[in-house]
Amino acid sequence: MKSLLTAAALMAASALPLSVQPAAAFDPASMTEAEKTAFGEAVRDYIMSNPQVLVEAVNQMEAQRLADESKNDKALVAANRAEIMDDGRSWVGGNPKGDLTMVEFIDYRCGYCRKVASEVDEVVAKDGNIRLILKEFPILGRESELASRYAIAVKQTAGADAYKAAHDKLYAMRGEVTMESLGALAAEQGLDAQAITRHMNSEAVTAEIRANRQLAEKMQIMGTPTFVIGPELLRGIPSTGMTAAIEQIRKGAQG
Repeated sequence: MKSLLTAAALMAASALPLSVQPAAAFDPASMTEAEKTAFGEAVRDYIMSNPQVLVEAVNQMEAQRLADESKNDKALVAANRAEIMDDGRSWVGGNPKGDLTMVEFIDYRCGYCRKVASEVDEVVAKDGNIRLILKEFPILGRESELASRYAIAVKQTAGADAYKAAHDKLYAMRGEVTMESLGALAAEQGLDAQAITRHMNSEAVTAEIRANRQLAEKMQIMGTPTFVIGPELLRGIPSTGMTAAIEQIRKGAQG
């Protein structure tokens, strides 16, 4: 609130008549008590007469905050690009030679991840030139971790196609995620349920989850879904929709 009032005061000060502005740069610390009182009253009167200045101050502060966050996020992507785009572990789909890579950090118990999953698949299929990477990032408790362990175990023992099928089924699953329900899911997929559930607790599976969590920590990622699309880090589902977000990122890369 203090920074908002300061911003509003500065905007108001710039609009005050020259007769009430200090000759030097605006510096409240150098003003006498009488000058501070007079200046404060002038600013208050201006804001009361022009309340839109508060809206302008809020918009200006928000625009600056978003610009700072975007700059920081781009730096995080650039610093960790190799691990994000080519870790040698994560599932890769779409067009492996696509001109744009989309990476999604996912949690199977995340409602927003479920909500956007079909849109991601549709966009990738329709575009035809997107390389899609999925990173297992279970953060919502034991069921999340069990689901991710199952998906990774399927990928490591049965391959990429089986993983994508498991991925889709885990999003569609309703009810509690348990070793029993995952064993039934493996059987439904025509996989060796015993081998899959046994591999879920292997060091290889644990190592992949650990690596993804370490990467997320470096990227300051604390929620799902989080996307890295080209040079951009998107925290959550783009408000404009995936297609529009991708178009904008492509235009930015070309410009």
